[in-house]
Amino acid sequence: MISFNLVSKIPVEAPYFRKLRVLAFDPSLAINLETAEMNQLTLDIPWEDLALGPIGEYIEVIDYDPASGVFYEPVNLEDSHLIARDGLTPSESNPQFHQQMVYAVVMTTIKQFERALGRVAFWSDRVERLPDGRYIDQFVRRLRVYPHALRDKNAYYSPAKKALLFGYFPITSRDPSNSPGTLVFTCLSHDIIAHEVTHALLDGVHPRFNDATNIDVHAFHEAFADIVALFQHFSYPQVLENQIKKTRGNLQSENLLGQLAQEFGRATGRGAALRDALGGINKETGEWELRSPDPFALNNVIEPHARGAILVAAVFRAFLLIYSENSADLFRIATQGTGNLPEGDIHPDLTNRLSQEAAEAADRVLQMCIRAIDYCPPLGITFGDFLRGVITADLDFSPQNEEYRIVFIQSFREWGILPKRVTSTGIDGLKWPSADEMMRNTPSTQYQDTDEAFQHRQEEQSQKRVSMKEYMRGNFLSKIENWNLESDRFKVWNILRRLRIQVHNWLKQGDAIGRDYGELFGLVIYKESDMPQTIYCDQHGDPTLEVHSVRPTVRQTIAGSFTTDIVVEVTQRRRGYFDPLVQEEKDKNGVTPGEDGDFTYRAGCTIIINPTSQEIRRIIRTPDTIRSNQELNRLRDFIMGDDGVVGNSFNAGFVAQNESHRDEPFYMLHKQTEE
Repeated sequence: MISFNLVSKIPVEAPYFRKLRVLAFDPSLAINLETAEMNQLTLDIPWEDLALGPIGEYIEVIDYDPASGVFYEPVNLEDSHLIARDGLTPSESNPQFHQQMVYAVVMTTIKQFERALGRVAFWSDRVERLPDGRYIDQFVRRLRVYPHALRDKNAYYSPAKKALLFGYFPITSRDPSNSPGTLVFTCLSHDIIAHEVTHALLDGVHPRFNDATNIDVHAFHEAFADIVALFQHFSYPQVLENQIKKTRGNLQSENLLGQLAQEFGRATGRGAALRDALGGINKETGEWELRSPDPFALNNVIEPHARGAILVAAVFRAFLLIYSENSADLFRIATQGTGNLPEGDIHPDLTNRLSQEAAEAADRVLQMCIRAIDYCPPLGITFGDFLRGVITADLDFSPQNEEYRIVFIQSFREWGILPKRVTSTGIDGLKWPSADEMMRNTPSTQYQDTDEAFQHRQEEQSQKRVSMKEYMRGNFLSKIENWNLESDRFKVWNILRRLRIQVHNWLKQGDAIGRDYGELFGLVIYKESDMPQTIYCDQHGDPTLEVHSVRPTVRQTIAGSFTTDIVVEVTQRRRGYFDPLVQEEKDKNGVTPGEDGDFTYRAGCTIIINPTSQEIRRIIRTPDTIRSNQELNRLRDFIMGDDGVVGNSFNAGFVAQNESHRDEPFYMLHKQTEE
C-alpha cells in the first residue's frame, strides 16, 4: 500500500464561505412532489473554524436530550468529506443533521442583522450580583443551542440561560398531513429557528424589551421575530421562483412565502401554518381568504401573538405594495397592456424578473425593519414607536428615496397603527428629532420671546454644539474609527463598556453643557425640591443614571458612502407601589434604605450620535421623564390588569403563574399559544 504524506509550503487562504444543506421550510414539504426539490437548500455560511457540536464564534450546539437522557454524538463539520459534500443530507432521523440545520439557519440570521446594523452581533450580558450588592456585566461569547431540549410542543429563547431550546413531540391525530406516532422536531423548521434566534438578537440590543410595560411590548417581540423569519424566505432564489411560478406572480394569493411553520401548525391541530401574514382559512367555507386591512383590528386584541400578527400584516402589506408597484411594468409588457395573463404557466423570463423584483423589495423591507431597532426607545416599545424608527432609520439611510417610507406609513395607517404624541403622520411628523431641532423648540427660561431671547438661544445652542463636538472628538471618534465586522467581539465589548462609563461621567460629572444635554434627553440630573422621593438616587441624593449600552453602527448608505454612528441608551428608575395612597406617601416622605417597592417604573432615551460630524442626530425619548406620575400610574394600571391583561407577570413575578418559569417570558408566551 502506497502512503502519501505531502504538506504544501504554499499558504492557502481560508474560503469565504462554508456550504451547508438545510430545509427551506420543514420536513413536511420534502414528501410533497410539488415542493420536494425546492425544500432542500444549500446555504453559504461565512467560514469559521468549528469545533465538534458545531461550536463557533457566536453559538455552541449542545445536543443533550433530557427526556431520553442521551447526549447525541456532535457533528464534525470540519470533516473533509462533509466539506466536499456541502454537509449532511437533510434527514428527519439523523440528530447530526439537526445540529447542522440549527447552526446554518442561526448563522444566516445573525449575518442578516450584522449587515443591517453594521456591527458584530452581541448576546445580552449575563448580570452577576456581587456580595457588596453591586452588579457587574459578563460577556456572553456564545449562545447555546439545544436541538432536543424538551419533549414538548414548544421552542423558545431563554434570556436566563442565554440559550435556544427546541422541543419535539409525537403526532396524535390522523389527517392527510399527519401520521400518528411520528415525531415533529421544531429544530427542523427553518421558520422556528429564525424566529427564536431573532428573539435572542433583539434581546442583545434591547434587554428591556423583555419587560412588558405596555400591551405592545411582548407583541412586538413576537411580531419582529416573525418578520425576520418571513422575509428570510425571499433570500432563497429557488424558493422564490417556485412560489412566483405557482402564484403566477400574484403574491396576494395563498403561498408559502407568507406562512410560518407549516408542519408545526398542522401537527398541533390548526389545519394550516402556525401563522399566515396574508390571510387564513374561513371556518365557514373551509377556503383560504386574503385578509383585508382593518383600521380597528388592534382595538380588542390582547394576546401577544394575535396582536403581533397585525404588525406583521402591516409590514407584509407594505412589501406587497412595493412589489406591485415595481413589477407593474412587467405585467403590462407580458399582457400587452391588458393586465390579464394568458392561461398556463407564466414565461420563465417573467418568473425570473418578478423574482428579482420581489427579492429586492423584500430585502429592503427586512433591512429597514432591522435598522429600526437602533431607532427605538430603550424600553416600553409600541408599534407606533417602531413605525417612527423605520421612517427615521430609512431617512438617514436614503434621504432622497421616499417611496418605501410612504408605503410603510400608508400600510400602517390602513391597519390602524398610529404613533401617539405626534403632530402629523407625514414623514416630517414621524421622524425622531435631532438635538438642534429640540433646542430650537425649547423656549428660553431666562428671557421673554423677543429678539434678545432668540439671540440668546442661538448662542446657547452654538456653545452646546461646540462642547459636544470637542467631547466626541476626544472620547469617541478615536476609539471607533477602526471598527468593522471583522473586529474581535470581546475587545469591542470591553471598549463599549468603558465608553458607557465615559458617557455616564459626562452627563453627571462633566461640564455644564453635558448636564444641559442630559435635560434635553429627558433625564433628571440633579436633586430637585419637588422631586418624588421614590426615584433611585446616589449617596448625594441625585437621581442615578444607567447607561445601558453604547454601541456602534457602521453602515453603507444607499448612495454608497459609509457612515458611523454611536447609539447610546440611558434609563432611570423609580419605585412604584400598587396602592396609590402608599405611592403618594412614599413620594413625599421617602423610602427606607434598601426598599425596592412593588414594581419599577423606568424612563429614558436613545441617543444617536455621528462622531465624525460630532452631531447628535436623533433623540428618542420615552413618553415622559422619571418624574411623571401619569406614566407611573399608567404602568400600575397595566400591571394590575386594567387593560384586560396582567402585564409583566412572566418575567417580573407580579403574578407567578408558574414559579419555575417566572424568568422565562418566551417559554410562557409560546406555551400559552400552543395550549
